Amino acid sequence: MSDPSEATGPTEATGATESTEENGTTGAAGAAGAAGAGAGDGASGRRVRVVLVDDHRMFRTGVQAEIGRTEETGVEVVGEAADVDQAVTVITATRPEVVLLDVHLPGGGGVEVLRRCAGLMGDAEQPVRFLALSVSDAAEDVIGVIRGGARGYVTKTITGTDLVDSIFRVQEGDAVFSPRLAGFVLDAFASTDAPPVDEDLDRLTQREREVLRLIARGYAYKEIARQLYISVKTVESHVSAVLRKLQLSNRHELTRWATARRLV
Repeated sequence: MSDPSEATGPTEATGATESTEENGTTGAAGAAGAAGAGAGDGASGRRVRVVLVDDHRMFRTGVQAEIGRTEETGVEVVGEAADVDQAVTVITATRPEVVLLDVHLPGGGGVEVLRRCAGLMGDAEQPVRFLALSVSDAAEDVIGVIRGGARGYVTKTITGTDLVDSIFRVQEGDAVFSPRLAGFVLDAFASTDAPPVDEDLDRLTQREREVLRLIARGYAYKEIARQLYISVKTVESHVSAVLRKLQLSNRHELTRWATARRLV
């Protein structure tokens, strides 16, 4: 999935195809139908340059076909990437107005992309804005990318029409969330019952958090290594670091710790 050849520059949509995530969740590409996505945006003269960042090639192809018909939608897909390094390279080279960013990516996840693109987000003349587009609706994922600087978060069940609308709203500086996810953000940043920052969790790197979540879900080291494209020894090193930083003794304590914080 993270073949460097997948990082691309300007691309052209070839048709309206349907795409399905490997876990069976219908993606944005199949939700709206060819006639509906962003109808009128292109005709109205609105334009937005977009980069797609997702480690599933089929999903990227589907989204490209659904929203990338520039004359109809106003969306021009200028690049794609499948992992963190590719994403930073393509975003830096193309300077899009909006990046559609998956949360879980090889190389450190969407939060790492945001961290490395902080300077582009802060550019007063030509800011690059990020809209998370993920199959995950976990509160931790939503809060993580919003803290990282993303302007919104929508799930992959969104229709093509709504996705186009969300992209333009983010381009204009609005914050955009799927309805249920907006509650996570309000709770995290407005609650007086708990601090918005979990100091224990913030001790961990993004990769350590990914390993933590998979360990807590019962994955074996080999399965984690395969899913994150790292070696078993690297997984073991991350687990040791997590246990040390959280002052835990074994994976059973780690699972209880993660469950108590609703990270699983």
